[in-house]
Amino acid sequence: RMGIDAYFKSVNADGGVDGRQLKLISLDDGYEPGRTVANTKQLIDNDKVFALLGYVGTPTTLAAKPLIDAAKIPLVGPFTGAMALRDPVDRYIFNIRASYNDETRQIVDNFLFLGLKRVAVFYQDDAYGKAGLTGVVKALAAHGLKPVATGTVKRNTVDVAAALKSILPAHPDLIVEVGTYTEAAAFIQQARAQGYGGQFANVSFVGSEALAKALGPAGNGVMISQVVPFPYSGVAAIVREYQARMTAAGHPNDYDFTSLEGYIDAKVLVQGLRKAGKALTRNNLIDALNGMNAEDLGGFVVHFTPTDHAGSSYVDVTSITQNGKFRH
Repeated sequence: RMGIDAYFKSVNADGGVDGRQLKLISLDDGYEPGRTVANTKQLIDNDKVFALLGYVGTPTTLAAKPLIDAAKIPLVGPFTGAMALRDPVDRYIFNIRASYNDETRQIVDNFLFLGLKRVAVFYQDDAYGKAGLTGVVKALAAHGLKPVATGTVKRNTVDVAAALKSILPAHPDLIVEVGTYTEAAAFIQQARAQGYGGQFANVSFVGSEALAKALGPAGNGVMISQVVPFPYSGVAAIVREYQARMTAAGHPNDYDFTSLEGYIDAKVLVQGLRKAGKALTRNNLIDALNGMNAEDLGGFVVHFTPTDHAGSSYVDVTSITQNGKFRH
């Protein structure tokens, strides 16, 4: 939300989009699909929003999908890499981030390059976790391998005992985690306490900064795939722009991967609004977004066509340092 807010404030300060001021309405679903459905009805029916932006999670966004399709309202930049929201293409859903298949393939390929082959998967027992599991299975299959073990955890819980019992006896070299930061941290801490000395890797949805904070010194070396450029350096133009506008919005010390993703999502939406023209309709916005083939936002390129709403396949792999920072 912070990154979206920073970009919207900047656009509004410059006169808005064709004189229209942008307004962000945020509702908390607690990562529970039922609340997502209720919130979506509120936004569409009561708040009369023009578009939706940055929905968080796979099971939550999938629950809202029938409402989005029925209302014919665009959703830009859902915070999920699930293939179920990409294939088949949905006219109204524009994914910007790389898929979980992209992320897990990068993790697995990087790891196998080191000559290690024993990979296990700890995943959240819902649509999100299963999407990540599928990605790991596909990535390993490309090398003639299978997971040596799997274990699950229920959403919004940290009961990882059964997963530890399933995974640790298989002696994996790498455990890929597909969950939230609370689940991932609980699993890592308890696995270390039981003597596990192998490697952990997480997909970006985990929440990098939150995971690093939850783990403290135990986070050293934990890998996390990322779907946006490194937000702490100014190598990419989009990052320099993001840092400047975050500072202008009063957030000079709040750079992180999640807010940069929100910033990019907001920029894509606004680019679409501008390209749609002054006689703005939802269909015009959809057509404008579909025309964003190789849209360079400043070192981060987005590709949309009417038959492909997977905007980016960008993946970087980072790791947590001993002092809770990140390297890549």
